Order: sequence, then C-alpha cells, then structure tokens
Amino acid sequence: MTSALLAGAVALALVLHLAWLARANRSRATVALAADEASVRAVITDAANISDGAAGVVTWAGSWNGRRVQLRTIIDTLATRKLPARWVSVSITEKVAVPGTFDMMMRPGSPTTFSNFDHLDHTLPKAPGIPAEAVLRTDRKGVLFPQDVIANHLEIFTEGRAKELLITPNGVRVVWLLAEAERARYGVFRQAEFGGVRLDPVLIERLLAFASALRDAISRGERQAA
Repeated sequence: MTSALLAGAVALALVLHLAWLARANRSRATVALAADEASVRAVITDAANISDGAAGVVTWAGSWNGRRVQLRTIIDTLATRKLPARWVSVSITEKVAVPGTFDMMMRPGSPTTFSNFDHLDHTLPKAPGIPAEAVLRTDRKGVLFPQDVIANHLEIFTEGRAKELLITPNGVRVVWLLAEAERARYGVFRQAEFGGVRLDPVLIERLLAFASALRDAISRGERQAA
C-alpha cells in the first residue's frame, strides 16, 4: 500500500511539474513575441501580424519608406542541422526588373525551412565579386541577371550571418542568422533555446535598407539598358 501511494505521489508530482513547465514556456513565448513585435513596429510602424499558424514562424507585413515590406522569424529545427537556428527574413515586396528567380545561398549544405533553393533546377555561373562560398540557382535556364550590380551590394555577406539573397520579379529578400541554439541545453534536453536573443530594430532597418538599395540599383540598371 505504501509503495502504491508513493508511486502515485511521484506520478502526480511529475504531472504537476510538466504542467508548470508548459505554462512557463507559454509565458516566455508570449513575452518574447511581444518584445519582437515592439522591435518590428519601431521600424515598420504599421506592421500587422499575418502569421498562418506554422510552428516556429511569425510573419509581419507593413510599409517602410513608402514600400511594402515583410518580416518573418523562423526557428529551424531540421534534424540535418547540427544545432537549431533562428533566422530573420526581411523582404521588399515590390516589383523588380529581373527575368526570373535569382537565389544566392551561402554555404548550402543541408535543406532549410525558409527557402526553395533546393528545388531550383539550374545553377548559374558566378560573376566576379560574388562570394566564393555562394551558390547561385535559378528557375529558368539560360536567363541573365545583373550580377555586376548585385555584386556591388553584398557587403553584409562578408560578416558570416547573411545566409540567402533571393531576387524575384516580386521582390528582394535577405535571410539573416539571428542565433543558434545553446549547445549544452539542446544536447541534454533537446530544447531549442537561443539565449534570449531578440530582434534588434537597428538590424531590421539595416536589412530593409540593403534590400531596398539593391532593388533600386537593379531598376536603375534596367532603365539605363533600355
């Protein structure tokens, strides 16, 4: 009888502890989301949360300097990665004068949850100035992109955190590594904790300015060629 009561008490304590952990995790997630949203709205003042409920993905859309923009945070926990990663994707969602999809991925080694890079069929030769660690792909064989213009705007890709540059007729997107999960905690508990890393308005502004300047440069080159 005593053993049964003890086992029941242990089981109850475990259930209560798990329930407390779940509440604590929800509370932390709510606080973190509020902090991220404040950072986004410090730059994109009319940002609206348009997330579709996908796990680990939060999306905002709004306007910045008179242009339609989108910002997304993604937690990538694919088993092929050594450690889970938290990415931020920043896009200018305005028309761009390119003939198809141009996708530059830095050090592609495994699938990602934020890109269709692996599904693009054609690899492009690289022009001078494109980083050596980059691989270029497109959805249309034989098309030409203004790689000389693009190469002149890639300073942020020298810092090791910019992962992808996507240019399509519908916009320009850059993906940036915010943080990797804490190795010890992930190794023991398989929990993706990122050490309290949050979105920085300065970073958001910088990535938007990069994408906007590149789009403008491509448009100027197209007008000059015409």
